[in-house]
Amino acid sequence: MGEEKMTPKPEAVEMPGFVMSAEEAERAAAAAGVDTVEDLLPLLIPSAMRRARPPISRFPVGAVGLGESGRVYAGVNLEFRGLPLSQSVHAEQFLIANAAAAGETALRSIAVSHMPCGHCRQFLQEIRGAAGILILVTSDAVDGCEPEWRTVASLLLRPFGPHDLLPKDAPLVLEPHDNPIGDPVEAVVANGFAAGGLEARLREAAEAAARAAHAPYSGCPSGFAVADGEGRVHAGGCLESAAYNPTLGPVQTAIIAMVAAGGGPAGDVVAAALVEKDGAVVAQEAMARIFLAAVAPQASLHVYKYRSSDV
Repeated sequence: MGEEKMTPKPEAVEMPGFVMSAEEAERAAAAAGVDTVEDLLPLLIPSAMRRARPPISRFPVGAVGLGESGRVYAGVNLEFRGLPLSQSVHAEQFLIANAAAAGETALRSIAVSHMPCGHCRQFLQEIRGAAGILILVTSDAVDGCEPEWRTVASLLLRPFGPHDLLPKDAPLVLEPHDNPIGDPVEAVVANGFAAGGLEARLREAAEAAARAAHAPYSGCPSGFAVADGEGRVHAGGCLESAAYNPTLGPVQTAIIAMVAAGGGPAGDVVAAALVEKDGAVVAQEAMARIFLAAVAPQASLHVYKYRSSDV
């Protein structure tokens, strides 16, 4: 008998950033010797994990997802010294926020380095058709199991989600939002924010993020924008969860945008702006000030309150 030839397993692949175009993903899959981009996802996990920033747990998590567009998105966990653990960002949350910022319309499948926690299984419910998203856990191999694709529905039975609280046609995460927030009526300056071009850019970015935010449960869309020492501006809007607690605040999504764009740590923020509704029942200003005081105390902050003209 001749010796049986074993097909070598594809090796890990380096992901150059946090987003790969459909064409880049196809080329990477071909170069890695796998049949599909979906097969490429687990090979990108080690690369994603190296970008994680978990100074508290020292437990890096990576997630890589395939969008309906064919683009591939990475997500990592972020932790912040001096802040409550509730301000941490999970890798799956990062991935979803990253995909939303890129205009992705749906996620087909996600490979993740470790089994998604209940927090993340719940956050995934904000995507239409979440039940059918495929999940592969690469750490299954470490436990002696062959990693296999399974549905989100199999990981969270009888889920509570948007269908319990919202009309069927309400836009969900990864769907276009155009929140009416009115016009600025008040601006509160902290730490001596200087007027000028950067201030205007931050306000405009924060306003755009608030209008695109996912805030159907509170009705209080908000946006946050940050600038680093080189004047680069990154922004994000709140992404609410039907279960409330897994919600990502605008500060978190702005930091996700900064990291995804190749920026440094949150401590590099030198200026920021918050846009939210005047008198909002769910307000972000206090948390924004706490976050900056702990992570980037040198940063200036400008808070804009918006109000509809008919109020």
